[in-house]
Amino acid sequence: MVIQPLPANPAWDCGISLDKHTISSTPIGPNEYGHMQFDTQRTAVGEAVFRLKYRDDYQQVGYLAQAVATALAGQRFDRVIPMPASRQRTRQPVHEVARQVATLLGSTYTDQVLIKTWSTSTMKDLDGHEARAKALAGCFTVNNTVAPPCDVLVLDDLFDTGASLQAACTALRECASIRGISVVALTRRQ
Repeated sequence: MVIQPLPANPAWDCGISLDKHTISSTPIGPNEYGHMQFDTQRTAVGEAVFRLKYRDDYQQVGYLAQAVATALAGQRFDRVIPMPASRQRTRQPVHEVARQVATLLGSTYTDQVLIKTWSTSTMKDLDGHEARAKALAGCFTVNNTVAPPCDVLVLDDLFDTGASLQAACTALRECASIRGISVVALTRRQ
């Protein structure tokens, strides 16, 4: 695991990513439907995120939650908040990890503070920070159900341009009950 700070942003006080998502991805030719296939090498954290999100391997939750708890050793948060998902699933992978992180850190898990008010395109399908920021403008609201002063940890699966986290944390900043905002991205694009 190669923990790195996330780029400074006024929307959050501090942020880290646990590791890169992908080490390399080499095209190996099209499949029988003409879609290009890749030989992709991922970090251990990247592989766990991939297996959790795209293979419904919920056995990865414990590993990822423990990695977050280890990276944040000694830090205290009142609430752990998962990033609302772009794609609806029966079980939300980031929510499951956030729930276990809260338990490991002795914090309270809540998925009812940060609310995505409308569905957006999947961020990976939009090109660049500006397009993503435009798609996300105003889509997050805050259900102010936390007692002040409250320090929160926002958990996301992948940091690419930072547009999603910026939009979410900007909405959280408007909540007078929230004193501090920290973010953890399980993986980062670069």
